[in-house]
Amino acid sequence: MHIPDGYLGPVTCVAGYVVMVPLWAIASRRVKKTLAAKQVPLLAIGAAFSFVIMMFNVPIPGGTTGHAVGAVLVAILLGPWAACIAVSVALVIQALLFGDGGITAIGANCFNMAFILPFAGYFVYKLISGRSPVKSFRRVVAAGIAGYAGLVIASLCAGIEFGLQPILHHTASGQALYCPYGFKVAIASMVGGHAIVFGWVELIVTALVVKFLQIQDPTLLGQEAEAGL
Repeated sequence: MHIPDGYLGPVTCVAGYVVMVPLWAIASRRVKKTLAAKQVPLLAIGAAFSFVIMMFNVPIPGGTTGHAVGAVLVAILLGPWAACIAVSVALVIQALLFGDGGITAIGANCFNMAFILPFAGYFVYKLISGRSPVKSFRRVVAAGIAGYAGLVIASLCAGIEFGLQPILHHTASGQALYCPYGFKVAIASMVGGHAIVFGWVELIVTALVVKFLQIQDPTLLGQEAEAGL
């Protein structure tokens, strides 16, 4: 899902940064205000987990990649604002040091994977889990579905951003200057790959980790209520 340099035009790249800068500021304030000192190491672990799992990416048609992200798991443990910080840190390091995702597209990539993904997944998780006990199997199911849904929704956003490029940036003859694929191809490529393959990886990983924590340290699954929105 990492968008490389040269696939988004300047309008979309700037828009990504314009949207994310205030969101990063809000996230920083929320995390500073609500995150307990004992949870700070978990935030670092969450960023490291997201970084590692995103490195296992597979090229998909259209010039980008497909992979799991781990953002919903971090949101379940620490809240979506903390997940926004954790995944953003991972994405920035990947772009600057490993060339995984373009520098000009950091704003757009963070919008998709550090904002849309954890928030969408978190709300799905809360909707399904409801007020069920921390150790209930319903929480495991909710976590898996939330991971899957969040990833697919984020891939849809990336597909829409790709599909906009031929409309926004083209020559007088109609030739695309950046991503050449319209909505039909871009959305099918992005959503298809993540819905069929990578979403299931996200589902399994998220559900298994939640199940493991229910057994080993269920108190961790109640901390996101303290972090809040």
